[in-house]
Amino acid sequence: MFTGIIEELGTVVAIDPLGDSARLAIRGATVTSDAAHGDSIAVNGVCLTVVDNADGVFTADVMGETLVRSTLGALTPGSAVNLERAATVATRLGGHIVQGHVDGVGTILAREAGDQWETVTFALPEGLGRYVVEKGSITVDGISLTVVSVTDDTFSVGLIPTTLKLTTLGAKGVGGRVNLEVDIMAKYVEKLLGKAAR
Repeated sequence: MFTGIIEELGTVVAIDPLGDSARLAIRGATVTSDAAHGDSIAVNGVCLTVVDNADGVFTADVMGETLVRSTLGALTPGSAVNLERAATVATRLGGHIVQGHVDGVGTILAREAGDQWETVTFALPEGLGRYVVEKGSITVDGISLTVVSVTDDTFSVGLIPTTLKLTTLGAKGVGGRVNLEVDIMAKYVEKLLGKAAR
């Protein structure tokens, strides 16, 4: 489990194709400081398992399903990535409950600069709109964000200077693709209510 509060911007060092999967090597001094084999680290919102960790670089295997359903398949050496270690029992839950299980890939439709912050609008993949509500939580590239407004196929968020400076969203332009994870609570509510929720 994660909180969606990014700990650092990491860098992809290498990508080793392994048939229908790949092994990523990612540099991140903070997240590797106490990482051990088997630990979980979210990379742009995707929960990955540490295979090796040495000299500030960890490796993780990414299966084909994840490469297809997320933006990880488009990474190249030198790409910046948002990194967060898994939460512990003592972690402050500054964001919301994030699983690191990507529900779909969205696209940046517009960016509108304000005095100190920026409003960013994203396209929602088909079928995810029903889980997104105004003032609710959504995870974008691993970042816990509050929804400002929502339509059937778009949503907007407000980005504060800290988010613009310390995450990949500060540099992604219109047309950029992002990993999206909707609030797990909404999916459970729908499941419990069954067809009545649709």
